[in-house]
Amino acid sequence: MIRRIVDFFGDAKHARSRRRLFYATLGAIVIADFLVYRGHADYIWERMPGWPAAYGFGSCVLLIFVSKFLGHRGGLMRREDYYD
Repeated sequence: MIRRIVDFFGDAKHARSRRRLFYATLGAIVIADFLVYRGHADYIWERMPGWPAAYGFGSCVLLIFVSKFLGHRGGLMRREDYYD
């Protein structure tokens, strides 16, 4: 059983099936997001479908850019041979 799962996700010949499964799952999640009850939302943007996903994605991208900036320009990152 586990071998079939590993082969499905690791083998290149199943790429088309994986892509179809991914798109079907993504479509089901988007459709389900429109069916969620949002009466308990405090702010107007919390009532918009897809807001939590957009907010999470934007926060993740911002976190990556800030950490890259601090590492490269902020002087936190050192050369590989710094301690040699």
